[in-house]
Amino acid sequence: MLDLGVDITVWPWVWLTIAVLFTLIEITILGGSFVLLPFAISAFAASLMGFYDAPIEAQWAVFVLGGAVLWVGFYRWAKAFLRDNVLPPGVGADRLVGTIGIITAAVVVDDTERLGRVTVDGEIWGVLTPIGATLPEGTRVRVTSMQGTRLVVEPIEPSGSDSGEESS
Repeated sequence: MLDLGVDITVWPWVWLTIAVLFTLIEITILGGSFVLLPFAISAFAASLMGFYDAPIEAQWAVFVLGGAVLWVGFYRWAKAFLRDNVLPPGVGADRLVGTIGIITAAVVVDDTERLGRVTVDGEIWGVLTPIGATLPEGTRVRVTSMQGTRLVVEPIEPSGSDSGEESS
């Protein structure tokens, strides 16, 4: 029998303490990253074994091997979850870059009050234009970037122009 200098009747409480400690560390410090949670679960299982007088070797085996197996299982689950739930590029307002919109309030040169507006994907945004041109209401534009909370747009050239429909 494995003798670690601890009375056999104390081991269930040791495992239970480890399980609670690992769970608290997982929740408070590690923020639910599932690093210690598998070992907290295996320590709890080892404590149950200890309360039913299972040999200390079996308790250690459940703690170490069970924790390792659970850790690998959580790791594989997390990899699969992240692979299956990839965020699309351009999260938030950046998702609008490259989309087409319609000017709903004219953009004028030296628009100090920033009254120009564009509707893109059903949302109304403040608009800026890097070329300093006037864009009348109804002009089709392409969103090129974001500047603060405003969309930077450029007018879409007619299909027959020499600049084409390129986007960066």
